[in-house]
Amino acid sequence: MGTALYITIFLLIITEIKRNSILLEYDDNVYLHLLLDGVSVVRCCLTAYFLISQFVESFILSVTTSKHKLTDMDLELANQRFVVCGASGGFGRAIAEQLLEEGAKVIAIARRQSKLNELARKYPQTMVCITGDLQKATVHNQIEHMIGSNPLHGIVFNAGGPPTGSALSTTMKQWDKAYHLVLRWKIDLALRLVPRLVSRKYGRVLFIESQSVKQPVEDLVLSNAMRMAVVGFAKTLSHEIASSGVTVNIIAPGSHDSPAIERVVKSIAERNKQSISEAKETISKAIPVGRMGKPEELASLAAWILSPHAGFVTGQTISHDGGNINFVFG
Repeated sequence: MGTALYITIFLLIITEIKRNSILLEYDDNVYLHLLLDGVSVVRCCLTAYFLISQFVESFILSVTTSKHKLTDMDLELANQRFVVCGASGGFGRAIAEQLLEEGAKVIAIARRQSKLNELARKYPQTMVCITGDLQKATVHNQIEHMIGSNPLHGIVFNAGGPPTGSALSTTMKQWDKAYHLVLRWKIDLALRLVPRLVSRKYGRVLFIESQSVKQPVEDLVLSNAMRMAVVGFAKTLSHEIASSGVTVNIIAPGSHDSPAIERVVKSIAERNKQSISEAKETISKAIPVGRMGKPEELASLAAWILSPHAGFVTGQTISHDGGNINFVFG
């Protein structure tokens, strides 16, 4: 029954009671009509209870259905073209897959050809891959060639981090390598590709870095320092090009169950004389939500930041850490 029908029946019952009440005033058999009127009231109450319960049930069902509909959000990424770096595994692969599922076109770059081929077989019409080391200029040339004169909508800067180590245990050779691995290639590629976005008055630039840019991670001095330099570059760039319709943001992941965490797990295991599984458990227990994150969870956030819906978000370093950063603005 529809809500309108419930209301109609309810009004008819009220009208009947009013009619009986009027008759009561002119009838000598007061007791009989009082009894009849009492029966009408009881009948009315029972009917009203039924109608109200049915209405409430229908209302709850409609609200629940509406909530389910809201989750089916169109990110408007269909046919947009993105460059995704480090796309063979971990965060890069998860982001590439999320974009492809949304109907976007992806140029995926990584060193592991076999992993890229897996993605290419799954999305043969919308993905192309480049195999190579992102630290090399020749790979950047290939990326530019692959884009050609086609419109570019966004870039995801992502790659593995430097080895673990304390500040005084490092060498200058390690610092030079960390500079090339974490910082230099990102600036080089940004200088090549970001002007394309600016010229079109639209674009999304996203750097996947680490929670260490907000809260230094023990025994990761190379990553702590170099990733903060990336954030400094990104923040400056975001201000310079904000008026052009191009946003620049950073995601700062905490501990996730991905290949990127392996070197940290190994370092903790050695330092605490634990097994790998015990070290992972130690990390998980230290996170307020009680577990590591999933790359797919981060990819959902990334997809939104890369979408037209996030045009008012720029220059931000957004944590994805399960509440791990102990800082008011974490």
